[in-house]
Amino acid sequence: MISKESLKFLDDLKKNNNRDWFLANKSRYESYKKEYYQLVQDFLDEIKPNDHMLDHLEVKNCVFRVNRDIRFSNDKTPYKTHMGIWMSAGSKNTNLSGYYIHIENGASFIAAGLYWPDAPDLKKVRKEIAFFYDELEDIVDDKNFKSVFGALDRDNVLKTSPKDFEKDHPAIEFLKLKSFTASAKIDDKTLTDKDFVKKTAAKLIALKPLNEFLNRALTSDES
Repeated sequence: MISKESLKFLDDLKKNNNRDWFLANKSRYESYKKEYYQLVQDFLDEIKPNDHMLDHLEVKNCVFRVNRDIRFSNDKTPYKTHMGIWMSAGSKNTNLSGYYIHIENGASFIAAGLYWPDAPDLKKVRKEIAFFYDELEDIVDDKNFKSVFGALDRDNVLKTSPKDFEKDHPAIEFLKLKSFTASAKIDDKTLTDKDFVKKTAAKLIALKPLNEFLNRALTSDES
């Protein structure tokens, strides 16, 4: 679970996103950070037994720095005002699918999959779909998947068929995707529930087959 104090800290930081306020509230940040790291550990403890591809992960592999990278952004506010948790079998040199938890009052959600892969990885995923689309159909038609996530997200979709694929391909709607993710909103009132981690982890595990499908494509040696 997440304490009301941590959620209040994030809300206050959003209203006072500047260095002076942050330094004046450093003790609040340290308490928030301790809780953040413990929450990540709790999620790892809950999910690892159900997905052994994450066995090597430690808390430090799954957290984000509070400081924003503002070098190339028009938004110069210095701090992140949400809590993010990313659990993936990938490394710094390997972009793999994984699980994501986003905590922010009014905008919390869970997700899994592969977001905006680069061209070589996108090509690999589309090739996997072209040959094994029936497996992907089974994944998204699973009752547990549908009950929580409904369908794959369609925020990043081509208007026409991608290069090298016929427009009447049986999996054309999958092949048009530029991201391969599924997500679901989190109700604010559940964040402080004592069973938040257990219930949320159970929902995320429904996306394990999607991650496995995508990671099989990404780790293929074929061009």
